[in-house]
Amino acid sequence: MATLIETLLGGLMLGALYALFGLGLSLSLGVMKMINIAHGDLIVLGAYLCSTVMQLAGVGPFVSLVAVVPLMFVIGYVLQRVLLNRVVGKGALTPLLLTFGLSIVLQNVLQETFTADTRSLQAGDLSLRGFDIVGVSVGLLPLVSTLISAAIFAGTSWLIGHSHLGRQARAVADDPGTARLVGVNDGNFFALVTGSVLAVIALAAVMYGIRTPFSPTSGPERLLYSFEAVVLGGLGNVWGTFVGGLVIGVAQLFGAKVSSGLGPFFGHLVFLVALLARPQGLLGKVQR
Repeated sequence: MATLIETLLGGLMLGALYALFGLGLSLSLGVMKMINIAHGDLIVLGAYLCSTVMQLAGVGPFVSLVAVVPLMFVIGYVLQRVLLNRVVGKGALTPLLLTFGLSIVLQNVLQETFTADTRSLQAGDLSLRGFDIVGVSVGLLPLVSTLISAAIFAGTSWLIGHSHLGRQARAVADDPGTARLVGVNDGNFFALVTGSVLAVIALAAVMYGIRTPFSPTSGPERLLYSFEAVVLGGLGNVWGTFVGGLVIGVAQLFGAKVSSGLGPFFGHLVFLVALLARPQGLLGKVQR
């Protein structure tokens, strides 16, 4: 019984990380109606930036976020203003092609800069610490990452539902033309959204780099988990992305219990079966 509970908790904590991967993609889809194929590569970029800051400054992975979070925000803001704003509202295919090219460029730049060798972010004793609750072992670092993920989702949900920024986001998403007429600068607003998305990606990248080795070509796998979490939860539903990530994480860990190599397969299988049963996603609304 303890093993079953440990597997369930481990899956939920892994799923919370997948959900955090998918949050930025969910916001891009919900606000800008744009699928960013380079999303996974930007997660890997954040991990490499954290690794570089750790080496140069001699600090731990979480301290490195003091420099990496603002840097990723600036990268996102500039990327949206200079490049991605040119394709927003130009249909589904144009952003896909542009971000696919951006993904290839990022992977090649990372490989030329950091070589193809895998890296990981060392958290020292923190990654080994844990505690027992009624005979069930819980890792401290996965628990911290889960709490951070839940807090970010709660904050994002509150901003969208109760703040002036959230009202702007909903207005731009529903009718960008009318939003411009009432004074919303959608180009600058999109850049702020993308900058914020990359700041969140920096947090996800640290927890990802501590948990799993990464290389310049790790981005597409991160994109796949992000996309599955967003679609499984329901497009445009922030908490749906969180639930979708949890489901995939639990499915993966229970699949790994069946066979160590079947974890990802079970995650993808549950995603497929869930969409066959509920195409609009677990928390998505039925289109009438």
